[in-house]
Amino acid sequence: MTFEEIKENEQKYMMHTYGRFNAALVSGKGAVAKDESGKEYIDFTSGIGVNSLGYCDDGWVKAVSEQAASIQHISNLYYSPLQIEVSKKLCELTGMDKVFLCNSGAEANECAIKIARKYSFDKYGQGRQKIITLVNSFHGRTVTTLAATGQEVFHNYFFPFTEGFDYVKANDADDLNSHINDEVCAVMIELVQGEGGVMPLEQEFVNAVDKVCKEKDILLIIDEVQTGISRTGAVYCYENYGISPDVVTSAKGLGGGVPIGACICNKKLSDVMSAGTHGTTFGGNPIACAAAKEVLSRVTTDEFLSEVKAKGEYIRNKLAEMGNVKEVRGMGMMIGIVTEKDNAKQIAAKCVENGLLILTAKNLLRLLPPLNITYDEIDKGLSILKNVMEENK
Repeated sequence: MTFEEIKENEQKYMMHTYGRFNAALVSGKGAVAKDESGKEYIDFTSGIGVNSLGYCDDGWVKAVSEQAASIQHISNLYYSPLQIEVSKKLCELTGMDKVFLCNSGAEANECAIKIARKYSFDKYGQGRQKIITLVNSFHGRTVTTLAATGQEVFHNYFFPFTEGFDYVKANDADDLNSHINDEVCAVMIELVQGEGGVMPLEQEFVNAVDKVCKEKDILLIIDEVQTGISRTGAVYCYENYGISPDVVTSAKGLGGGVPIGACICNKKLSDVMSAGTHGTTFGGNPIACAAAKEVLSRVTTDEFLSEVKAKGEYIRNKLAEMGNVKEVRGMGMMIGIVTEKDNAKQIAAKCVENGLLILTAKNLLRLLPPLNITYDEIDKGLSILKNVMEENK
């Protein structure tokens, strides 16, 4: 099909839930994608943080294809050695105790919410079910995780939303403490608000959250769907803040391109979820676990993490020298760019025209490159971005 035919058929047969850029991607290698006409694009998005090893990494392809040729799916009524290997690795990396494998970040967050409410119900009885999240947060698109999301724009159309969520201002300990009462069972936060505009939380505020949770036996849930799997220069971002959460949720980069999520809990919560209290048909299927095993074996070494930090710093320094750049923020290879002219969406569209895939979040540009992107690929992408920024300043 031509590009126009692709667009026409997409409009005809698919629900109109996405605002798409003008590119139809059909293949890729490393940080370079190709469209239906053979045009190449440097990718600074990695599928919104999913392709942690870029496109069609040799080791990842081998792991996935060999598993697909062995056994692709089994019911969770049977034991899966690969599930156990991935769960063991996640526990070793985090120092936590138990893992539930699912298919997405929203599902991982749903599991975390259920753990928090059941833990509190089992220990304290009814009436202690409220979960505090942050204004400007994003936790998913199911009815419950939309309710958990602290953005009013998402609290529309799909009434009634799940009850039991309160929202406090990020980096405001007084606001947090004013919402703490006997009804609260958990606080759920992103340490860098991704969809909210690449906003890292302040250390002092994170310390305050950690402190009140420990004092009140309130569970601390860290949503690491976007910040996890070495994206910020640590395997999980909470390590950068020196805290020990009760629950960590993970997805996106964990499978390197296939759907997998994980909800990881500490020893205190290891027996909260019993047989029948939660489940999934596809979660932790062998293909997804083979992909996750390969990703975890590659992106969690000290050498790899150092490279992520170095590349992130390199990109931020180059961005700071560009025209039309008002602010650069983020952590590791999770980067936001505030433009002087507040024209991020226009710039993102122009970048695609010029061979660069880039994201937006709120009113800024967002970069989530593959973690193993080369410096040559970085330079090529930044060159395109610089030219577009100069032309649109």
